[in-house]
Amino acid sequence: MQKLKMSSAEMVARARSRIEEIETVDAIAMIEDPRVQFVDLRDIRERQRSGFIPGSFHCPRGMTEFWVDPESPYFKDIFAEDRRFIFHCASGWRSALTVATLNEMGFETAHLKDGFNDWAKQGGPVESET
Repeated sequence: MQKLKMSSAEMVARARSRIEEIETVDAIAMIEDPRVQFVDLRDIRERQRSGFIPGSFHCPRGMTEFWVDPESPYFKDIFAEDRRFIFHCASGWRSALTVATLNEMGFETAHLKDGFNDWAKQGGPVESET
């Protein structure tokens, strides 16, 4: 087996040291703010199984950099809106890496520190597809 130069946990820790992390309780308080847009990076199956933050925009992790970049053929107009974007995944690992990359690209954003699982555990509103 090939020895890695850095573990995924080390990559996440490094990313977290240089990005804005939003605590769950603070994020729940932002749910009604029209200037805040939650962005869900989880796989569509995770959203279907666990539900999602009401009003969140689903952006698959693998397409994020392309959807945010206005010069990309995959650009999504939502990312041109004057809003505060808060990205999240299930536990905060994927979103930490994503936000670090987006910040490097010049797209300043933040992430939900402990992810959707903590959001649901702390009583944040959750919607399901019906």
